[in-house]
Amino acid sequence: MVRESKTVVTSRFYEVHLIEILEYGIETFGYAQAKAYFNSISHHVDMLGVFYTYYPECRHLATKSRMYRNIILDSHLIIYRITDKQIEVLDIIHSASNVSKIRNVRKTRL
Repeated sequence: MVRESKTVVTSRFYEVHLIEILEYGIETFGYAQAKAYFNSISHHVDMLGVFYTYYPECRHLATKSRMYRNIILDSHLIIYRITDKQIEVLDIIHSASNVSKIRNVRKTRL
């Protein structure tokens, strides 16, 4: 079954947290490793326009429509929402984060 391609948009929270992850990675692991992880995250998000149903429903944001999904990538969750017109990347959160922090992502507006 071929799915329609959708536009991918990102929230301000996602953008800020992605830069923080890159900066932390450079300080902790060095530029090359941090850049490789950054590129991996960017690649997964870029591919969401086509593969948005590939990833599982976010178990902390369960809905009947299964509109909230997450990509588990190393130690981070990339949480996104599927709408009729687009894919909304809401945030990228460390996987050890408090469940309430993950649930608050639902309130993110673009």
